[in-house]
Amino acid sequence: MRFDLTDLRLFLAVVDAGSITHGAAEIGLSLPAASERLRDMEATGEVTLLNRGRRGIAPTQAGEMLAHHARTILHQMAQMRGDIGQYAKGLRASVRIFANTAAIAEFLPRRLAPWMASHPQIDIDLKERQSADIARSIAAGFAEIGVLSSTIETSDLTLRPFAIDRLVVVAAKSHGLAEQTRVRFGDLFGHHFIGLTGGALQDHIDGHASRAGARLKMRVRLRSFDGICQMAGAGAGVGIVPESAARRYRRSMDIAIIRLNDDWATRHLSVCIRNESELTPPARALFDHLSQVSE
Repeated sequence: MRFDLTDLRLFLAVVDAGSITHGAAEIGLSLPAASERLRDMEATGEVTLLNRGRRGIAPTQAGEMLAHHARTILHQMAQMRGDIGQYAKGLRASVRIFANTAAIAEFLPRRLAPWMASHPQIDIDLKERQSADIARSIAAGFAEIGVLSSTIETSDLTLRPFAIDRLVVVAAKSHGLAEQTRVRFGDLFGHHFIGLTGGALQDHIDGHASRAGARLKMRVRLRSFDGICQMAGAGAGVGIVPESAARRYRRSMDIAIIRLNDDWATRHLSVCIRNESELTPPARALFDHLSQVSE
């Protein structure tokens, strides 16, 4: 039974994503190439590794065993690169981080920039995930570092404070909501929304609407907080964005900022790992750096 490192990375990516399509995209393979590799892995070992169903992909017992060993092998490879990289100038290392939307858009760029500038041989593999998915992925070893909401169950992980993320409503200053300082999410269901094109934060917002028995009246979905603030400021609808983004864009856009009065709208973000002793030297250094200052 011969599997190369690409096989193992692909298999873990597929198991993590629950989809061959998304797993292939995760490591930069085409769907046909990924499917062929997976078929070859099963044929070579004469074993079924994945159950393929309408709701996605799930590993068989043999697949779970392979995933366990694949994580161990890839972790050891990363550990080797990190250890040798301290002495070999030309050898690059990589640290994989899973983070939610607010962390990626609002906090990580300014936290990562100085560290990456002082560690030119270390690359960052940064992926956006929902907080619950991040906790599961870190526990399973799919990533070394996570940045997630502290409301998620993380009893098996090591957490340190990272930042406070407050969600606010943005609207035109002429909008009826502009006179209020706070508003409950449920009071917004009658308004038209400007939202994000997918992503962990929009899934989080949509999920709370669904649990309240409502569906947001979405006029358009955009890719950035900047776009949401521009559209809201022009009176096209209301949006929900991190307070840090709203305050930054308020300097150049005519928007009102209204705080959401729901508990879930204020999230304490934490940086997390599975076990400090398992981290590669680059990941350990980055974990220490990210947890130095709480915003």
